[in-house]
Amino acid sequence: MNMTKEDSPKETFNSKKADKLQIIIPTLNECDTLPFLLKELKQYTEKVIVIDGGSIDGTVTIAEEYGASVIQQTEKGKGAAVCQAFKEADGDPVIILDADGSMRPIEIPIFLKRIDDGADLVKGSRFLKGGYSEDMSFFRYLGNRFFVGLINFFFSEKFSDLCYGYIAMNNKAIKKLTPLLKSKYFEIETEIIIKAKKLDLTIVEAPSIELKRLNGDSKLRTLHDGFSIFKLILNELINY
Repeated sequence: MNMTKEDSPKETFNSKKADKLQIIIPTLNECDTLPFLLKELKQYTEKVIVIDGGSIDGTVTIAEEYGASVIQQTEKGKGAAVCQAFKEADGDPVIILDADGSMRPIEIPIFLKRIDDGADLVKGSRFLKGGYSEDMSFFRYLGNRFFVGLINFFFSEKFSDLCYGYIAMNNKAIKKLTPLLKSKYFEIETEIIIKAKKLDLTIVEAPSIELKRLNGDSKLRTLHDGFSIFKLILNELINY
């Protein structure tokens, strides 16, 4: 998990927003991966919200031991967790991170630099130069490319990635998006981007390396969740 010098982000952690940064981490039985992530995050912020979906493996205890604020999730699903956490968030900016160790905290300065430069929302991309994935199956790759193509065609965009949850937003974006988000599951990342586009928020991408999760199995169900994303996109196009 240690980065080589060549892999390290060029931007240093000197963002004017650094003291207001807040991290949101949805969790469900991630006690094996959470200590690594929370330890890494301490060099960037002490303001971490862990929103837990009913873990039974000690995840909540670990989160509290590492100083995170813990919120108990009231509805099932990653999307429901993100929407609930947004209502509690008071950071500027706020960054969403998965708890499985696949998203690298060392990339946070890159995201903050984009916010400093005027972006309202920064979405990680595994397909920009400098980004890639160690944990993407062929079917996930095909689905992602298909959905990116739909969004780019109908919304006149040039995104390189879509179904990836490493996202940073400023306070303006959080306040505008929170009342509009309805997704309960993994389609939340797609809904955030589409709704941000409809709100005319400034969206930029930042290169990101997705690592293999440290332990356990992914909770993503490729076909089921892919179909949910497709339905979301169609619904948003109909109501555009």
